[in-house]
Amino acid sequence: MDKQTHIQIHETAFFTSSFRAFNEALSGDKYAKLWLNPKTDAWIQEYLTEVSSEETYTHCLRNRFFLETIKDLAASKQIEVLINFGSGFSMYPFLLNESLIHIEIDKPEIVNFKASKIEEWQNEKKLPKRDLHFVGVDFSEDYKTKLLEQIQQIKGGKPCFILIEGVLFFLDKAETDGLFSFFNLIQTDGDYVGSASFQDDLKSSTAFKKLLRFLNKKVSKTSESDYLTLQDSYYKSLPDYNLKDHQDYFSLSKTYNNTIHLKPDLILNEHFYVLKKQLQS
Repeated sequence: MDKQTHIQIHETAFFTSSFRAFNEALSGDKYAKLWLNPKTDAWIQEYLTEVSSEETYTHCLRNRFFLETIKDLAASKQIEVLINFGSGFSMYPFLLNESLIHIEIDKPEIVNFKASKIEEWQNEKKLPKRDLHFVGVDFSEDYKTKLLEQIQQIKGGKPCFILIEGVLFFLDKAETDGLFSFFNLIQTDGDYVGSASFQDDLKSSTAFKKLLRFLNKKVSKTSESDYLTLQDSYYKSLPDYNLKDHQDYFSLSKTYNNTIHLKPDLILNEHFYVLKKQLQS
């Protein structure tokens, strides 16, 4: 089954923004609420009831982890460009220092809609101005040569952080391998990648079974094999990259004093990785 015609990554974009808006203190995102809308609110209440009520906190902590990581790297002058693959409606550019250059990559209909809303909110003084570049990509086509040229024109030789979150779960292994090979082409020694993914044990959890039922009811019929999970060994084996940090919902809850409300089996525990490109001399 070609799940890309059924499970659309952008269908989760409003979800993610709404979850982040539930607890601004935890997520660090004071702008996510701009994306709130009645249709998504209704879906979210259903989702929290039928899948996992912990999801608001897991998404808040994912945002907080990457936000703080990127903020620290930018402050220490280790990165000057943030490249967000599958950027959806994330609001990192407006939460970070204005000196950063931002490249937001997603499907054309997503980046076009986002760009128009961002311009509207900036004109209304709801958002600050940023050095922001939107790149629409049809991922079903052979996009890499053209996209590489577009990225290099914007970033030049500046050090960068590539972020990919909320995406890999919906891809297959070959597509994921292709993406990380592509990241390696974009980046030079000392650059960073931030990635979010689930581990294999997710699929034996009650939370995942509930998620699958929800998606089958609300979106399309899929099976367990349509969703990608990755072990730590995948990141540790990537050529030219070293794993610098690894967190999950439970470790970040300790760091940010978040109270965990459900048993682990009822939580979709996402893992977060920071990789640094370090070529062997």
